[in-house]
Amino acid sequence: MNFTISDHLWFMSIALEQAEMAYKNQEVPVGSVLVSPGGEILSKQNNLKETHHNPIAHAELLALTEGAKKLQNWRLSDCVLYVTLEPCPMCLSGMVQGRIHQCVFGAYDLKGGALSLGYKLNQDKRLNHRFSIIGGVKHFECSKLLSQFFREKRSNYPRGK
Repeated sequence: MNFTISDHLWFMSIALEQAEMAYKNQEVPVGSVLVSPGGEILSKQNNLKETHHNPIAHAELLALTEGAKKLQNWRLSDCVLYVTLEPCPMCLSGMVQGRIHQCVFGAYDLKGGALSLGYKLNQDKRLNHRFSIIGGVKHFECSKLLSQFFREKRSNYPRGK
């Protein structure tokens, strides 16, 4: 269960591939990978909010759902979730509910990321589960893809007079 930095970089690369798929489909480019304690990929997902017309179709929640179905157990106690963007409060709550072992994310999100906003639900002693988080893995690559996506979106907005 002790993944090395090389493991983290490898799995984040796979999450980035998922983010690139989202980008190509005009979705906010966030990708997520759920990994078993033995290093097996249980789920690879990307954002599908636009495609599914679903406000909660975030990559993390989709990966947790698919992984739990594969394991036939909603308790993901020894699993690690990789995601290219700092999780929002909703996704961090989903991780608490799924009882994951660890979350590893890429780019920080100062405007929407739960941790950056001060919602450290993963450490809240009032909740029934706590887990560790590692941030900034492949930060540059993850944030570059997101910046490019939003720069392109903004360039298509009509300019005011």
